[in-house]
Amino acid sequence: MTDDDAPRQYRQHRFAPPPGATELLLVRHGESEPAVAGESFPLVDGHGDPALSTTGQEQARLVSERLAGEGVDAIYVTTLRRTAETAAPLVERLGIEPAVEADLREVHLGDWEGGLYRQKVAEGDPVALRMWSEERWDVIPGAEPADHFAARVRAGVERIAAAHPDQRVAVFTHGGVIGQIIREAAASRPFAFIGADNASISHIVVTKERWIIRRFNDTTHLRYGLTVHAAPLI
Repeated sequence: MTDDDAPRQYRQHRFAPPPGATELLLVRHGESEPAVAGESFPLVDGHGDPALSTTGQEQARLVSERLAGEGVDAIYVTTLRRTAETAAPLVERLGIEPAVEADLREVHLGDWEGGLYRQKVAEGDPVALRMWSEERWDVIPGAEPADHFAARVRAGVERIAAAHPDQRVAVFTHGGVIGQIIREAAASRPFAFIGADNASISHIVVTKERWIIRRFNDTTHLRYGLTVHAAPLI
């Protein structure tokens, strides 16, 4: 049998983003300062705005080392300083000025803003238990309605994708936002992807037709440089 007579072979191929797609590396901010009973974090537009803790600063350094070689073309942060502080080592390393995408700020927790959310969850407050059971942030008094949160997160993702076709973008954002983005991409239950670790990397490919999940909660860069402790989801 000659080469021309051999049966045609069909190899498996590695995934490649479709032309015009945008890759988003979704980085949850590093661990922030602990909430203290009876005290409130500073607020920015009604959102709690704690700084990074010492552990969070080290996590920021480690995620910078990981992303420095990932071909990042642009960097985005939110209006809350814990994202900018987490991005800072990568910004310095790559020399890329970060842009701000306000719609990817964390879900607004209403009466539980400023750190009270952490206390209520830790104490097993009945409203917190109902929140987990119903998989809705807006069972918290005054919290952001689920449809509003979903719409603004989608708008933020679509704006970034429209600005960066055929590019890879590092987006420093929040646990609730990452959960919402991956949930929408997977068409899953509302809280199926809540719980991304601090300084973890999740990865989606955004096309006009759909969002494709490539990875969720990648913490490989943290395992050997830092002891990772369980952190609040918000």
